[in-house]
Amino acid sequence: MRTLTILLILVISTLGPSFVIGIIGYSSIQALGRNPSAAAKIQTSMILAFIFAESIALISLLVIFHLFVR
Repeated sequence: MRTLTILLILVISTLGPSFVIGIIGYSSIQALGRNPSAAAKIQTSMILAFIFAESIALISLLVIFHLFVR
């Protein structure tokens, strides 16, 4: 049961930021298609959003490993 719990939490903590990164990428491509002159601002905000999404994933994985290490 403990292994199943760890596996479920790992899957959820990995899929959440992955979906967020996909949505960010899709939205930034749409924004660049609508307004190519704003590429610098869009790219900066996209990179910051990627960093925040990945940091949430890393923090959640660290918390999981800290909680379930024997």
